[in-house]
Amino acid sequence: MPAESMRVGVMIVVRHPSEDLVMAFERMDVPGAWQLPQGGVDVGEKPLDAAWRELGEETRLSSAEVEFVSATENWIGYRYPPEFPPKGKHIGQCHQWYTFVARSPDVEPTPDQHEFGAWRWISPDELIDIVVEFRRPSYRLGLGRQ
Repeated sequence: MPAESMRVGVMIVVRHPSEDLVMAFERMDVPGAWQLPQGGVDVGEKPLDAAWRELGEETRLSSAEVEFVSATENWIGYRYPPEFPPKGKHIGQCHQWYTFVARSPDVEPTPDQHEFGAWRWISPDELIDIVVEFRRPSYRLGLGRQ
């Protein structure tokens, strides 16, 4: 379990059913910034339940459109760099990564228009290259691209 100074959460990977692609989402508050869905684990909530909840809230995807595949055994974290001052008491985030696979190549999420405004299929390597720099090492680990 992560240290108390880290925000505990889940990171969600939705893989294409037949190609080496993942769903990436563009942030509403930072146009041009792409990332994976993620969110906090509520008190008393199991991380897998948090992953399903966040997936539904941010993308409107459910078990009808995606299937749970796996979770990382270890938590993967990062610290906020000086140019991104921490929000509240946390100095970074620590996630358990959850992988889902789309049941069809035609599945289309509905970004929540709060955190995310657009989505696209993207290769994991391209996503790592365009995600904000301080998250890249954790994305490499979580996406299996060490």
